[in-house]
Amino acid sequence: MKRLTGIILIAISATGFGTLAIFGRFLYAAGLDTLTLLFFRFALSASVLTVILLLRREPLPRGRVLAQLIGMGALGYAGQSFTYLSAIKYASAGLVALLLYLYPTLVFILSAIFLREKVTWIKVGALTLALLGTGLTVGPAGGQALGILYAVASALIYSIYIIVGASVMKKVSAIQSSLVIFTSAALVYGTLTAINGVHFPITNSGWWSLAGIVIIATVIPVVAFLAGLERIGPTNASLLSTLEPVVTVLLAAWLFAERLEPITLLGGALILVAVLVLTRSEMKVPVQPEA
Repeated sequence: MKRLTGIILIAISATGFGTLAIFGRFLYAAGLDTLTLLFFRFALSASVLTVILLLRREPLPRGRVLAQLIGMGALGYAGQSFTYLSAIKYASAGLVALLLYLYPTLVFILSAIFLREKVTWIKVGALTLALLGTGLTVGPAGGQALGILYAVASALIYSIYIIVGASVMKKVSAIQSSLVIFTSAALVYGTLTAINGVHFPITNSGWWSLAGIVIIATVIPVVAFLAGLERIGPTNASLLSTLEPVVTVLLAAWLFAERLEPITLLGGALILVAVLVLTRSEMKVPVQPEA
């Protein structure tokens, strides 16, 4: 049951993250710039989680755990967002997305080295299918060397974020960790926004999109990911997260009438097969008795 719950949580997380680009497109059209968008995203998300933390009467993390979570937010989340958004200035969105989704492979390698996670042929096969499916789904084109460098850096930063999170999540709840991560990222982007200037939404629909990016594309998926990460481990969580581009592509086709090419559908099918293979193998693993 613990593994099944973890799989469901990561699927929910991937679905939520899959809406991020959609809400972002609406918000850019409503007049927000990148720095203001990220500041509002993290600051409002932190506010929501503060209320939830108070209602649950959970204390804030302390000591080394608090320092690790601050690093995950101020360096990990903020750094990954910066490198990703910088990458799309110098390379196509498809190429950047594909390079970002190198992170399940990087997490797989880092987990085997630092967390002594067991390497299985099923995981290797599922990872290969997911990577191939992602390449077909996003339709990569060309880009400058600087854009490729930023995109690979984004994947590496996110991989380290997940590895650190796998350890930290054994000591705190998803609500506690998410609050500190959001607050730290908000402070970084709040400082940058103060220097650059604030750009508010100029339409009512822009404010609704802002609410959507906070709740649907940030609070729910981040909390679900961290909770799922603790249950099924970093490699499985990363691999299942490859559902995200499938969700984005389907939503873009529905909302913006973007055409779904056969190769895109094939890529999405490969990702789904990889997820099903991994899910089935995880459900067959015997549950270890608690000490």
